[in-house]
Amino acid sequence: MKLIEDKGAPDFSGWTCPLPLVGYPTIVMGHGGGGKLGNELVEHLFLPAFRNRALENLGDAAVLDLPAGRLAMSTDSFVVQPLFFPGGSIGELAVNGTVNDLAVSGALPKFLSASFILEEGFPLAQLAAIVEAMARAAAAAGVQIVTGDTKVVERGHGDGCYITTAGIGVLREGIEVGPRRARAGDAILVSGTIGDHGMAIMSVREGLEFESQIRSDCAALNGMIAEVLDAAASPQGCAVHAMRDPTRGGLASTLNEIAQASGVGMAIDEARLPVRVEVQSACELLGLDPVYVANEGKAVFFVAAEAAERVLEVLRAHPLGRDAARIGQVTAEHKGMLVARTAMGANRVIPTQIGEQLPRIC
Repeated sequence: MKLIEDKGAPDFSGWTCPLPLVGYPTIVMGHGGGGKLGNELVEHLFLPAFRNRALENLGDAAVLDLPAGRLAMSTDSFVVQPLFFPGGSIGELAVNGTVNDLAVSGALPKFLSASFILEEGFPLAQLAAIVEAMARAAAAAGVQIVTGDTKVVERGHGDGCYITTAGIGVLREGIEVGPRRARAGDAILVSGTIGDHGMAIMSVREGLEFESQIRSDCAALNGMIAEVLDAAASPQGCAVHAMRDPTRGGLASTLNEIAQASGVGMAIDEARLPVRVEVQSACELLGLDPVYVANEGKAVFFVAAEAAERVLEVLRAHPLGRDAARIGQVTAEHKGMLVARTAMGANRVIPTQIGEQLPRIC
């Protein structure tokens, strides 16, 4: 699959469907009925793409070998529109989103499940491209998709393709991170530019064109986070106290959530926020604030002040963290609130939004 540069639309002209699926160029109700058509979809599409020992058994549940220790589990649903966008597709989102949720919990992601809700009439070529994207993303993240399910709804009762993934990871020994563990004095670090994913989606929806195309930051962060945790570990404990991936609601929602959970305040400097010029321009055109725009390949770290520069150095040495920045600190003041220092030297409270600013973004 290739992307058309001006719109980020997929080109399926050269795609050839594997036999015997060529008899059905689009999804029909029978693909979700548990009969021959559904079995062919599993045998000729899902199984070749995701092949691994646990999946090959095709049982009602995957039987997994896990190392001893505590487990983390996460689940998420993906309804992004459009399904394909500059920098990725719903396939990469479905894998990377769950991988990242596990990684910021301090876990090493191991296994995923994938459930597809397909609309009757959905082109099989597009489904194949999504599945192939998921397989590539899983391989890049070092995880296996070991079980799944497919359902089909009548034409007009869905929107092409929805995906739900669940993931299991093994918590690293000696690592205790969580939303309630941020402490006054911690430095707040973000691993790169904010708002890239949300504005990539909106630029396609709104037909916005810039000198430089806005691309989603969709990526699996488990490798980068593992390096950060290695660098932050010491006999006295890990210097990283909390982590979060700022997806829906963006950076502002993440900082407000951690402030409320930990009973602390958040103070950031707007001048330090890393925002791409084209993303800032798109936000201004649409009347949006980048701090509320979704990200799919960034992490926020709450780190003991004495270790902040060391962690920042590790982040910037990683390809996914080269634009990392120290944007503020955790404070004992204004508990449960996020306060930003503006370019004019004033302070403004950044609240959690009542609703979702950008629907169908992930």
